[in-house]
Amino acid sequence: MGWRADAKHWEGLRPLARSMRRCATPAEELLWHRLRRDQLGVRFRRQTVIGRFIVDFYCPARALVVEVDGPVHDERGDFDAERERMLAARGVSVVRVRNEEVFENLDAVVRRITEALGG
Repeated sequence: MGWRADAKHWEGLRPLARSMRRCATPAEELLWHRLRRDQLGVRFRRQTVIGRFIVDFYCPARALVVEVDGPVHDERGDFDAERERMLAARGVSVVRVRNEEVFENLDAVVRRITEALGG
């Protein structure tokens, strides 16, 4: 099935993803400046619909999702686990980073992503 949205979810999620790109969190914006324009040797998309979920960053060439987790994720463990199972079933790996990690040690976050990319 690949990374694309399920047809039944696409029409509802596409406008939401677009809105989320315009209203990114400060941590997402900071990380995006390091992922955009093929700076890691591969292209990333941001706020992309995969299946019935919107992921923060996605590298289709390596089937890798990067999720930036803020405080809201502390109470969404079951939802995040289901999301990761669904992505894994599609052959997609997930790297999760906390907002604090992005702000406090962006270079280490980028190294983790680079390692997950296979580099």
